[in-house]
Amino acid sequence: MNTLVLVFHPHLHDGSRINRTLAATAAAVPGVTVRDEYALYPDFRIDAEAEQQALLAADRVVWQFPFYWYSSPALLKQWEDVVLQHGWAYGTGGDKLHGKELMAAVSVGGSIDKYRHDGAFGVTGPELLKPLETTAKHIGMTWLKPFAIHGTMTISDEELSEAARRYAELLTV
Repeated sequence: MNTLVLVFHPHLHDGSRINRTLAATAAAVPGVTVRDEYALYPDFRIDAEAEQQALLAADRVVWQFPFYWYSSPALLKQWEDVVLQHGWAYGTGGDKLHGKELMAAVSVGGSIDKYRHDGAFGVTGPELLKPLETTAKHIGMTWLKPFAIHGTMTISDEELSEAARRYAELLTV
């Protein structure tokens, strides 16, 4: 299986211990291609054709990003708007991603107990990811259970190492 990991973190190399570790872990997995989208498109001018070609070569796509205000970073939304075009990803003739898998890999600053209905935020992580799940369904992709790391501000090196191991394992299933 060919897996494409699209990393959406504006400070991947100069401020992201978690996503940098996950990206490096993914890149070491056979059959996985990692693309640092902010490095490719710092001006937000996304090359739709290049991104579409990368998607066509993959069986599974992973959107890896940190939660920013309970959502994804701006470039992921821009990427969706530019790359997932009518007639290509959906609509008449838009079947290019049908049958492929899509997963979100999310780093979350808050602890998992805050992301419960009776927690501080009153909502679960999967509920916050519902727009991405809906996108997957709309473009004919199979939505996979998200991978999440909570409490990233206080995670130990050992916990991060274990999370990275689990991430690599998911990428090979």
